[in-house]
Amino acid sequence: MIKTIENILKQGGIEEYQAEAKLIVLEVSGCSYEQILMGCQIPNSEKIFEITKKRVETKAPIQHLLGFSRFMGEKYIVNENVLIPRDETEILVDKAYELIKNIKTKIDILDIGVGSGCISCALAKKLKDKDIEILGVDISLEALEIAIENVNKLDLVRKVILRKSDIYSKIRGCEKFDLIVSNPPYISISEYENLQEEVKNFDPKLALFAPDNDGVEFYSRIISGAKNCLKPNGFLAFELGINQAQLVKNMLEADFKNIEITPDLAGIERVITAQLK
Repeated sequence: MIKTIENILKQGGIEEYQAEAKLIVLEVSGCSYEQILMGCQIPNSEKIFEITKKRVETKAPIQHLLGFSRFMGEKYIVNENVLIPRDETEILVDKAYELIKNIKTKIDILDIGVGSGCISCALAKKLKDKDIEILGVDISLEALEIAIENVNKLDLVRKVILRKSDIYSKIRGCEKFDLIVSNPPYISISEYENLQEEVKNFDPKLALFAPDNDGVEFYSRIISGAKNCLKPNGFLAFELGINQAQLVKNMLEADFKNIEITPDLAGIERVITAQLK
């Protein structure tokens, strides 16, 4: 079955046809790879071929066709209204966790551009033994609906709350945070033509594009308001686009210290963290 699906995907021009074939068969059948190797009867074969056909015909992301994406060991509901969680974002979660894991009092976190909720939920799970409250905000109601589903599915309603807000527009003056974390839109409009067709056609543009030439407008907006929302010695943590680390570092230096840049596995400067002076 896996070889058959591989051939269909390969002939349909799907680049990662081997990985996707395995993913489709395992997830739709509910069988483990070991069970398949032992020769078990694979159920839901019609559904397997249906999803494969849609993948080839529409080039829609496999995560959209399956209805979920895996991130840090959990399944997250995704659709065209939220970014598909990516491996690079796991670095952001890990770095954010390291910043606040030793806080003894209640931990308050603000996740700006919450999207699917994967960052908030992953942090809530990593900090499960702590007294925490994570506020996830997004300008998109459609994205918040998906985030609510994921928070409920992972039983995190007491840890993660959600609110419609354009960055700080609906943050109350009394709300202060130990950490502001964000994977903001960081692709400049000038980069649009160089994007993969899958990204251009299926990822939500609200979550992708910044309106300036360098793609850093949202970092600037978040940084400029952060000192009014952070507790003393609070932290900022961002995911970065390519060639943006130094630009964002320059923005941080006036009000922040202990600025640290972390590369991803490809050597791209992917995450930046800083502490309020």
